[in-house]
Amino acid sequence: MNAAAKLSEARAGVLADFPPDTMAGEALRERLTGAYEDWIVEQAAALGLTEGSGFAVVAVGALGRRETVPGSDLDLVLVHDDRYPDRLETIAEGLWYPIWDSGVALDHSVRTIPAALQVARDEPTAALGLLDARFIAGDSDLAALMIASVRNLWRVEARLRLPEVLELTRQRWERAGDIAQHATPDLKHGRGGLRDVQLLGALALAQLTDGLVRLRADQPDSPVAAAYRRLLDVRTQQQLITGRARDRLQAQDAEQLAAALGLEDRFELAGLLSDAGRTIEFAVATGIRTASGAVGRRGLSRFRRLPIRKPLDEGVVEHDGEVALARSVIPSQDAGLVFRVAAASAQHDLPINGPALERLARYAPPPEVPLRAEPLADLLVLLSAGRPMARTVEALDRIGLWGGLFPEWAKIRDLAPRDPVHTWTVDRHLIETVIGAASLTTSVSRPDLLLLGALIHDIGKGRGGDHSEIGAELAADIGRRLGLWPQDVATLSAVVRHHLVLPSVATRRDPTDPKVVESVAQTLDHDRVLVELLGALAQADGEATGTGVWSDWKAGLVAGLTARVLEVIGGGEVTAPEPLTDEQRALAEEGGLHVRLEAGDGPTTYVATMVSPDRPGLLSRMAGVLAASGLATHSAQVRSHDGHAVNTFVVTPAFGDPPDVQVLRQRLRSALESGGDVLASLAGEGAPPVLAPPRASWVVDPATGSLLLEVRAADRAGLLARIAAVLERAGADIVWATVTTLGSTVIDTFCVRLSRDTPAVRDDLAAAVLRVCPAPAVPVL
Repeated sequence: MNAAAKLSEARAGVLADFPPDTMAGEALRERLTGAYEDWIVEQAAALGLTEGSGFAVVAVGALGRRETVPGSDLDLVLVHDDRYPDRLETIAEGLWYPIWDSGVALDHSVRTIPAALQVARDEPTAALGLLDARFIAGDSDLAALMIASVRNLWRVEARLRLPEVLELTRQRWERAGDIAQHATPDLKHGRGGLRDVQLLGALALAQLTDGLVRLRADQPDSPVAAAYRRLLDVRTQQQLITGRARDRLQAQDAEQLAAALGLEDRFELAGLLSDAGRTIEFAVATGIRTASGAVGRRGLSRFRRLPIRKPLDEGVVEHDGEVALARSVIPSQDAGLVFRVAAASAQHDLPINGPALERLARYAPPPEVPLRAEPLADLLVLLSAGRPMARTVEALDRIGLWGGLFPEWAKIRDLAPRDPVHTWTVDRHLIETVIGAASLTTSVSRPDLLLLGALIHDIGKGRGGDHSEIGAELAADIGRRLGLWPQDVATLSAVVRHHLVLPSVATRRDPTDPKVVESVAQTLDHDRVLVELLGALAQADGEATGTGVWSDWKAGLVAGLTARVLEVIGGGEVTAPEPLTDEQRALAEEGGLHVRLEAGDGPTTYVATMVSPDRPGLLSRMAGVLAASGLATHSAQVRSHDGHAVNTFVVTPAFGDPPDVQVLRQRLRSALESGGDVLASLAGEGAPPVLAPPRASWVVDPATGSLLLEVRAADRAGLLARIAAVLERAGADIVWATVTTLGSTVIDTFCVRLSRDTPAVRDDLAAAVLRVCPAPAVPVL
């Protein structure tokens, strides 16, 4: 039997042992690799390729990595030391022609070591391929010298070649598309595919991604290694089934491929591919950022100013365009650190750097149960950040931290939708819904429950049965873990249970029929807050579902039904201040100026109590002093007793400890005596973008006849002081006020007396208040 026939028979014999309808995987790859190697060794020996001969056969590509699949080329390099040029042609023909005659695809080259190094310098793609080189037959010392030389060259020149390599990578992504959430993914060349893991290996070899252990495919227990093996198994089986050297999965093969892999159906296959693609995509994005930073630091280290570490939150800094951990932070001792890092990343639209993710994944303690108020507030800031939130959640999910907070996420992660109108996998649909809900937070009285409801409204999918009912039970568990009050747990559960009621009724029944409207009100227990939340969620959910699902017509029907149901339910509860304590009354009766600062419910939360003889402009100066002192106000109660203002503020310092109470007292005294602008020192630069428009509305308390101004807006440093200053300059007497911050949204209610109360005065005053509130940027046309 000639050499070509032997190779063809060896390949056929391996494939005959693996029927297309059974899982082949690594066993087939090992057998096929072994068969090819045995043939090459035998043929090389017949041609006189032995130790010291000056000729060696080196495998690159799939054979070099021992990942040969049915459609793989034999990617071979004949290395020679140029001592026997008269034998070179005979040896090359003796190797290449039998392979061609066998029908096995061949990619070949003949190189001396200097020529191989020159190719590695001239062609980045070839350089990356040569990093996988492995000796097969002939002169092992010669092969080892070439392999070591190529790898050393890459280590030395990688930082210079990186921009070109990354540009070629981006071009490859544009041609092939993404692996995740793609109906016909390119398993090899797509973003999140096999080539990307090989790029990560090259960056690691050049020591440009040091410290990113979880992102290395050569670590068997890393998520990237597992994702890589899954893609290899799918690629192996696909080529075994189709008999073709395809790298792009075809929809018509999905069911047969899923069955052969032991999966339930094509939906489970799609989920498996999406998860693997997202894992690799996240890893390569993090690896590229880390490598680019390392190149910059090493390339001009003598001349380049070191990046400034800008504080973002307690233990969290911005470093070189990424969110990093402060040098002094100890993740294992800080249960809220993950939440602060995530909030800072999303709010400032900065990626979390690789080393920070590694430390958090290794050392961050599990979330506390129930969650404390401060981590919950940071979670809500994350959810309200809009589009940047998706990248942050993806990073947390890829390293296992998101699943630690929401273990229910495992059932919907990469779950393919059964309804073809859905664009996204279920988990990504939830994230897209939260992004949409972030621009609606000022349209509801409970923006926190809107964001949480958007995040988990489909959490019951993938479990069989009615996902709304199943999800409602899960939502109650989630709400209790997050530390919500019992009434809020019940509301969150109801949001999930009834999230389809308004769009379903609006599009299938007559939403103007009073009986239909009353039926909806009864279904929703005449709960005004719940109806508000469901109306906003319906919009965010519809817009996140797919192209054409949410139209102006459908939006109008749902908005109209929501308004009619709210009208049937009637007015909601009117906000009122909490009564003063005996101690607070005693301070007012004592007279004079008092400032107290006491520990609050959390480790970084404090309660500031300020008492002073009542006078115009007092609230704006008190709130301004706190803001100028680096204290963020999360809630406040503004009241009076015995001719004195008695104001309490729940605050957190931006960094470290709060200022000494004596310093606060002196600053307040100076502000009251000088009458200057205490907010002049507060700069607005670097504030995150605003998504939801501010709203101001007047309400008359039916019980007391009091005039109330409710303001809903994105939170900013000093906002309470600025709103109060507008009211004070207009001559409005602030009788009392309540201030609440829910995530990134403030809901402030001011009970005021106007010297002249007309509709025009109210409109002008509301407009003036809105002018000092953060507003979304107007697109430039």
